[in-house]
Amino acid sequence: MLVLASASPRRREILARFLDKFEVIPSRASEECDLRDPTEYALELARRKAWEVYNRVGGTVIGADTVVSVDGKILGKPKDEEDAFRMLRLLSGRVHRVTTGYCIIHKGTEIAGVVITEVKFRELDDEMIWAYVRTGEPMDKAGAYGIQGKAGLFVEWIRGDYYNVVGFPLEIVWKLRQLGFEVL
Repeated sequence: MLVLASASPRRREILARFLDKFEVIPSRASEECDLRDPTEYALELARRKAWEVYNRVGGTVIGADTVVSVDGKILGKPKDEEDAFRMLRLLSGRVHRVTTGYCIIHKGTEIAGVVITEVKFRELDDEMIWAYVRTGEPMDKAGAYGIQGKAGLFVEWIRGDYYNVVGFPLEIVWKLRQLGFEVL
């Protein structure tokens, strides 16, 4: 049994492109974390999520956590529209990093890693940012944007895995293939 320990519809959708059979069991693990380093933070939360579900149901479990950071500072999900505006203003015209920590528990063994993608935003004026914020799209996303949606317009370039920016790097699918899961 393969289990995705996430309620994210984006993660479910990406995994379903490559694997036919898996279950979705959202983790109940706490997402409160004092770590400040984006890499350590994402990896810690991915591990917590995977182990929490593995300890409940067994099987092979995938946990993942994605964070957006600029100048080493983590930008989580916005608290409200003003917070979303603040984050997008901060990202405007700049390069930021999208870091996904992942943890696969397979036969009681942990396979963990981190994927980092750099993203450069175009210069955004306040009118454009507010128009995007009012769509509601940024409210449930790290860094207050979804590259797969309307905010794709803001991206000047990316360096790395596009799917990582969506929240589920393809390195995870490749690891599952190496573990014997039939992909494609």
